[in-house]
Parts: sequence; C-alpha cells; structure tokens
Amino acid sequence: MCSSDVIGWALTASIGFSLGISIALTVFDKMTPHINQWSEIKAGNYGASLIITSIIIMIGLIVYRVI
Repeated sequence: MCSSDVIGWALTASIGFSLGISIALTVFDKMTPHINQWSEIKAGNYGASLIITSIIIMIGLIVYRVI
C-alpha cells in the first residue's frame, strides 16, 4: 500500500467519522428536546455522559466497518 493511499483513507475516515458523529448527536438532541445533555454532563451526571460516549463509540465502529 502506497503512503498516499493511507493518507487518502485516513482523510476519508476522519471526514466520515466527523459527519457521522455530528448527524448522530443532532438526531439525539432532536429526540430528547426536554433534556439538555451538555448541561447534565457539566453538572456531573455520569448517565448522560455514558449515553453520549456510547453514541460516539458506536458511530466510530460503524464508520470503521464501512470504510
């Protein structure tokens, strides 16, 4: 594998990951309109932080499998 191929796939993965995370978190925010997850995380709510973390990890795994 050429080094330019590696750089190309790294760029593709980073763009896909950033788009996937932004779309997933936007959809999650729209699905829970009465809860402000970010203020809950700042207040120390570990449950809210685990939900956000699991969304990020799962989208990362999906992007990894697709690419």
